[in-house]
Amino acid sequence: MKRNPLAAAIKLAITGAIASSLVACGGGGSGSSASDSTSSGTSVGAVTGFGSVYVNGTRFETSGSVDSDDGIEREDQLEKGMILRVEGDWDDRGEGRADRVHYDDTLRGPISGMSWDDVARTGTLTMLGQNIELDGRTVFHGATPTAIASNPGGYRVRVSAWRLEDGSFRASYVGARAIGVDFDDDNEVEIEGVVANLDTSAETFTINGFQIDYTSAQGDDDFSLDDLADGIVVEVEGRLSGGIIIAEEIEDKDDRFDDDDDVEISGSVYDYDASNRRFSLNGIPVQINGGTEFDDIRESSLADGLFVKVEGDFRNGVLVAEDIEGRESDAELDGRIESIDLGNESLIVSGVRVQLTVNSLIEDDDDGDRRSRVQDIESLRVGDYLEIEGRQRNTDGGFLEAFRIEREDDDDDDDYELEARVNAVGSDSITIMNLEILLNGYSLSGARVGDNVEVGYRQTGGGQYELTDDVEVEDDDDD
Repeated sequence: MKRNPLAAAIKLAITGAIASSLVACGGGGSGSSASDSTSSGTSVGAVTGFGSVYVNGTRFETSGSVDSDDGIEREDQLEKGMILRVEGDWDDRGEGRADRVHYDDTLRGPISGMSWDDVARTGTLTMLGQNIELDGRTVFHGATPTAIASNPGGYRVRVSAWRLEDGSFRASYVGARAIGVDFDDDNEVEIEGVVANLDTSAETFTINGFQIDYTSAQGDDDFSLDDLADGIVVEVEGRLSGGIIIAEEIEDKDDRFDDDDDVEISGSVYDYDASNRRFSLNGIPVQINGGTEFDDIRESSLADGLFVKVEGDFRNGVLVAEDIEGRESDAELDGRIESIDLGNESLIVSGVRVQLTVNSLIEDDDDGDRRSRVQDIESLRVGDYLEIEGRQRNTDGGFLEAFRIEREDDDDDDDYELEARVNAVGSDSITIMNLEILLNGYSLSGARVGDNVEVGYRQTGGGQYELTDDVEVEDDDDD
């Protein structure tokens, strides 16, 4: 794509103005209030953009190489949504330098079943006996979720996912290949989970009930098969044979960091213990103390399954939290871009101001070419129809901080949908995120200020907005 002066404005926004808005929104930084604070350690999170790589709100400059056992050796082989482990330095402005970038599939192999609700954008995927949750922030590559769900037996997938309390997973990335088309890695399947039913005589064990035969396996990365034990987390690579995995390599996946490392990690909470102020993220124990700060979440709202980012110090096998940031979306918008402010990385979408940040994941409806973050933003056009998930902000007049933006290339719908909390209710209108919507004869259904509602609306010929249906009051799940 030919460069233009606007691209320079975008780059400046990434490294300057937007970094400031991130701090104001509680969306970035290392947990320290000092503007020049630098952390050195490990950042674990999903890729949200390229040009090097964007992880956990930081743009990490990289060498272009990737450390992986799964056939991925270069940065240009990575995809958005893949969960990376980045070792290096980063600062509060959202800039960092990667000494090492590591990627590892969580699961890889044939699908046994999948469901998908294209309206709710939720579903489940089963493979190798494992259950995987899918949601609006799951990135699909190689095939749409609708296509996979219509013919799950026709695909093999590689999945990058967060491990949950019950041993299931929450997918961040699902890369699909048609049956018969191999991934770059030679091993056919990969599975990760907790060892159970270990039988050292028969040389077998199970992961969530799925049988593993390790008769011909070898340990990987200094892991000895003599160290296998019920309760430890391992990664197994091998081949399927009659519904059993014949293991070829087994690696210890009870991931730990170096003592006194600065660590930031995203994931879903499990094993939450309110009395001891403790929980786990992907096998990492997290300890809350008197110095822990909370952004976009209260400690009383912590619960199993909640998606958060934790920053802190790793000490004696425990991540001592300095900052815990809520990353669950609480608002959704489907509408058309009316204007674009490239300098501030903001959009007006069907009357609502949408703010992009370095955490915003921008996707297309199609399976197009891989682009840098700058190209992602440049590709947005007035008139594009977007589906947006994010967090409602009531500062600066109200806006939507975008977590995920998906462009629907073929949607010609001029009816819009907004799900968020009510800011004001008038005699003939309702206001949400600074957008006044005329009632147009429809019912408020008892909606009050602070209620979470879903509204359908459209723009009138005079430039105002009006309801196209009764207001729907949602169950209150305020955190």
